[in-house]
Amino acid sequence: MEHNIWIYLLIMASVSYLIRMAPLALIRREITNKLLRSFLFYVPYATLAVMTFPAIMEATQRPVAGLCALVAGIVLAWKGCSLFQVAVLCCAVAFVVELLPIY
Repeated sequence: MEHNIWIYLLIMASVSYLIRMAPLALIRREITNKLLRSFLFYVPYATLAVMTFPAIMEATQRPVAGLCALVAGIVLAWKGCSLFQVAVLCCAVAFVVELLPIY
């Protein structure tokens, strides 16, 4: 059985285009529903969290190092540290935990 890659690319492009164009074509006026507006407001944050949290846990050799860095980052961000400070300290925490002989 021979597969034509151009058909796959055409289907992929069509689905991607339809997903992006459907809201523009179907919603022509401002959204006034508070529930829908609040849902749409938090979608980018939820998407970023879904993509980031697994990467944090899998970026290190031991998941416990990623978890410690995540907890440290949350605490530092909660205390008002800058993004640069949080990133540097999370890297340092992950590095130190990786060096510890914990199994």
